[in-house]
Amino acid sequence: MKPFDYIKPATVDAALAAWTPGAAYLAGGTNLVDLMKTGAAMPDTLIDVTRLPGLAAIEDLPDGATRIGAMVRNSDLAHDRDFAAAFPMVAEAILAGASGQLRNAATVGGNLLQQTRCSYFQDPHSPCNRREPGAGCAAREGVNSTHAILGWSEGCIATNPSDFCVPLAALDAVVEVQGPNGGRDIPMAAFHRLPGDTPDKPFALEPGELVLAVRLPADARATRANSRYLKVRERTSFAFALVSAAAGLTLDNGRIAEARLALGGVAARPWRVPEAEDMLVGHAPDRDLFDRAAAVLLEGAAPSGDNAYKIELARRTAVKALDMAAAGTPARVPALPASTFGEPAHA
Repeated sequence: MKPFDYIKPATVDAALAAWTPGAAYLAGGTNLVDLMKTGAAMPDTLIDVTRLPGLAAIEDLPDGATRIGAMVRNSDLAHDRDFAAAFPMVAEAILAGASGQLRNAATVGGNLLQQTRCSYFQDPHSPCNRREPGAGCAAREGVNSTHAILGWSEGCIATNPSDFCVPLAALDAVVEVQGPNGGRDIPMAAFHRLPGDTPDKPFALEPGELVLAVRLPADARATRANSRYLKVRERTSFAFALVSAAAGLTLDNGRIAEARLALGGVAARPWRVPEAEDMLVGHAPDRDLFDRAAAVLLEGAAPSGDNAYKIELARRTAVKALDMAAAGTPARVPALPASTFGEPAHA
């Protein structure tokens, strides 16, 4: 591991003042430290933000929105009864990710900033435009059966690995950040960037900006009675999604009054198409209707390598997630989160 300086500031302002090019903010470290061990990430300075005041709370705001501090641990958020009741698809997604031990360490802010699990990005000896602009993309001609089917470019075919971010995108979350030029809000839909010609800039953050919190708007609660997260993976525990889907419906007299739908594991960002949601509104839940919406959601999907199977898998996952949402949010999260198997384990 490359030697680095370590700083533990006491305030947000001090953390921002400590940042210089080549520095990195350290939260739970469940992704960054792994990358440092392999040499895929080599920061000159680590700025430890885990003890900054005011960033570890879950708050209900006067306008009905919910604010989640960037230092809230994933496990604490998923097991907060009030939060899980209001946003069940988010809780289910968190419990589908990683392992219990990692969820106890990982933070909300760090989850948003996860780097791709593309093996060529993780390996500093492989060409990777995301890690080193202009180096090339080894995944294009390599092992790529789990890579992107939407939004990819010749420069990068990596996917976003986060479970948590998929329902956040579906629910119109907003990310609060602060940097040298002050604070601003970034809509979740714009927080993760498609690779295009600049795969080395996967996040909509300016240099030195720090994630402070995530806000879920008041109307994001509307689908809580019919809300699910479904994850398809190669093994049931501690594996990243091949494809996942967050689906939420608001039903009124047997018809869909509102729909929210996003896919994970298919692109460099959670994939959401408003037209797919709009076509569900006004209709009774129906498999054929869900099939048509899934087709709209996946318009333009194309294999980036040996992964054509993911297009059909994504379609079926979206349809199944909508079916599960239409059936209603379960009283308890399944024993195998984001799975249709297993007995209920806990509230």
